[in-house]
Amino acid sequence: MANGDARRRRAGEDRLAAYLDVIVGVLGHARRGDPARAYCTGLLLPGERKSIEPMAARLEPGRVQAAHQSLHHVVAKAAWDDAAVLAAVRRQVLPVMQRQEPIAYWIVDDTGFPKQGQHSVGVARQYCGQEGKQDNCQVAVSLSMAHDHASLPIAYRLYLPETWAEDPARRAKAGVPEEVAFETKTAIALEQIRQARADGVPAGIVLGDAGYGDETDFRVGVAALGLSYVLGVRCGTSVWPPGTAPLPPPPWSGRGRPPTRLRRSPEHQPVSLKALALSLSPRAWRRVIWREGSKADLASRFAALRVRPAHRDTLRSQPWPEEWLLVEWPEGEAEPTKYWFSNLPPRTPLKRLVHVAKARWRIERDYQELKQEIGLGHYEGRSWRGFHHHASLCIAAYGFLVAERCLFPPPRRFTPDWVTPPALPQGFRPRGAAYPA
Repeated sequence: MANGDARRRRAGEDRLAAYLDVIVGVLGHARRGDPARAYCTGLLLPGERKSIEPMAARLEPGRVQAAHQSLHHVVAKAAWDDAAVLAAVRRQVLPVMQRQEPIAYWIVDDTGFPKQGQHSVGVARQYCGQEGKQDNCQVAVSLSMAHDHASLPIAYRLYLPETWAEDPARRAKAGVPEEVAFETKTAIALEQIRQARADGVPAGIVLGDAGYGDETDFRVGVAALGLSYVLGVRCGTSVWPPGTAPLPPPPWSGRGRPPTRLRRSPEHQPVSLKALALSLSPRAWRRVIWREGSKADLASRFAALRVRPAHRDTLRSQPWPEEWLLVEWPEGEAEPTKYWFSNLPPRTPLKRLVHVAKARWRIERDYQELKQEIGLGHYEGRSWRGFHHHASLCIAAYGFLVAERCLFPPPRRFTPDWVTPPALPQGFRPRGAAYPA
């Protein structure tokens, strides 16, 4: 038994070493290799805090200061390409994921990192998903490729608020590149999707919450790339019910240019998603199970119907194409709770629509594990480069674990049990930590 454990440990260590060899091979300078390997290893080791100083202490307890300087340089100072590192991660993890099943989804999302002070790049008072409210935080936008058993972030970028984008002094101090201008989160996500298409990433159905689905330009942009989507929308979004559409342009009077824009009238108006859902008959709702939970099947009541979005259609000459409206109304709730638009084919079964819509949960698991286990939110630097370098190496570390899960049954713990941390030096206390009482 002991020999078997030792062989398994050595095999895991060999896989990690080979994986990291590919990652450091794209860093552009041989001397960055060892610190980058150490940084990724530090992110994988057990430990409550994954900022540089505690990792240095775990990795090299006898020379903490030297290790700290080395790790700090590779993540905060060295000018390597984040996109190249993420591509190297993808090239290694994608084939392993596809042994289980093909890539089915591309999931867009954003996540917040609560911060104190005003100097960390991109920090502002804005909505923070981690807190569930407006707070002082940084926000990053990501794109993940996924199927029903695994997922991996393949693009990641800080959202830079307008107050930062238009402040040359703050930009210069944080090292924001000149070419980075203000972009909305949906614009960042759409560019990430375009780049993934250009890079030949296997296509998936684009999933996202209402922050993305409510943006008509985002849905149109995704469809223009030849991709299907199932995107959350808010209950106040307006649509034309099944079988209806905006009025055609008025007849030409014979003078001037013929009218081309669609019309509405006081009697002919679109309705909100909530009003439409509440008007459906009880027979429209069906109970659907979408996957097994830890204790019971996950199920709810759903209805699906074909509608036309009504967003600014009076400025158009043709109605928006019909698409699916999927609505969830759980038993016991006073009204429907979730809504989605989808351009999946008209004959798509309800169970398929529900299964795809609910697949977005994987991004929530990604962020939970990246933050709690890998230390995605633990970086304490303030620069644009450091923020993205830390995230890229976190995703690299996470990618290795995703690949391990796809090769073997998942272990009880997130971190492989052959990864063991060395003892901290006696009396070590990270900067800022409280003295024991």
